[in-house]
Amino acid sequence: MIAWVRTILFRVLFYGASVPIVLSAPLSARFGRPAMHVHAHVWIRVHRFLARWILGVRVRVEGQRPPGTYLFAVKHQAMFETLEMAQRIDGPLIVMKRELIDMPFWGKTAKAYGAIGVDRDASSKALRQMLKEAAVARAENRSVLIFPEGTRVAVGEAPPLRSGFAGLYKALNMPVVPVALDSGRCTPRKGASRSGVITIRFLDPIPAGLPREEIEARVHAAINALEPAVAPPEPGRPHQLRR
Repeated sequence: MIAWVRTILFRVLFYGASVPIVLSAPLSARFGRPAMHVHAHVWIRVHRFLARWILGVRVRVEGQRPPGTYLFAVKHQAMFETLEMAQRIDGPLIVMKRELIDMPFWGKTAKAYGAIGVDRDASSKALRQMLKEAAVARAENRSVLIFPEGTRVAVGEAPPLRSGFAGLYKALNMPVVPVALDSGRCTPRKGASRSGVITIRFLDPIPAGLPREEIEARVHAAINALEPAVAPPEPGRPHQLRR
């Protein structure tokens, strides 16, 4: 019961605060992308404050985000990391589902910030459009954030990576930084949120230019490093899935 009271209070306060923040975003967009990043980070700080003091959720970061430009491949269990990782990676281009980009008003705001839309059907046309939009990352020397599993999954689930990840990896020719996390334990997609500590783990960069099968296997294992079905890596060896 207490967990549900906290969850409902958090949602009321967060979404209530989000309305003026999102509605005022076009004003910030008129002053350029740096102003949009400041605006977005205000929203992120509101989310972080409410998660900490209403839900009782804290964050523990393991490893370090390396300096430079990377393709960040992040595990996706909750909305929590959608906002949290944008701040911790310092304003990357974010790959998100096309349905969000096409939403009235919100879509324009997301594009102004730097969002890349991708269709879930993974058709060749959809992938070409995603790669075209991602070319902006190379031109602006910005990192790219992608949730390669394509959607939020429950704790313990490790679905295969969507085909768009390999295409993006090849087109950008960027090294990949896998990020494992366990946000679903505290803020599950369904049900009440629970107090606790969310771990965000930055793993070692994986170089660009690897064959598709290898990069997908290494990234899949790395982003699932906090899942019980994935064995911890041996020194000097990539993560391996338990059978």
